[in-house]
Amino acid sequence: MKYGSLILEKKEYVYLKRILNISGYAEDHEVQKSLMKLVEELKSAHIVDEEDMPSDIIRFNSEVTITFESGLVKTLQVVIPLDKDLNKNKISVLTPMGSALIGYSKDDTIIWDFPGGKQQLKITNVTQEETLSGINI
Repeated sequence: MKYGSLILEKKEYVYLKRILNISGYAEDHEVQKSLMKLVEELKSAHIVDEEDMPSDIIRFNSEVTITFESGLVKTLQVVIPLDKDLNKNKISVLTPMGSALIGYSKDDTIIWDFPGGKQQLKITNVTQEETLSGINI
């Protein structure tokens, strides 16, 4: 891990904690497992002000390119649950993939338990879109 721990912007961290609290009762066991792992990772996350956020950290609305062990390359956007749209490759932070990526940075390698089994992913690119900073949380 490039920065030693997850890095989250303060407002996004507060928002994420809130949605995790209300979604903690996901009926799908695999989704629940991913969310619990994210909750554990958040305990040691580094929380920073907007102006101190590194530009290569995956945050809300970041466009992320990942490479799977199989060589498959996929680009997707991590979004708040309301904005998810699989047809546009917008995945909710509350999905196993979204919870695996949030707070990591470009060039990080992640090993995560997905519904289909444990997988290793390499984050090869992160592009920032509009963030939650302007939202009153």
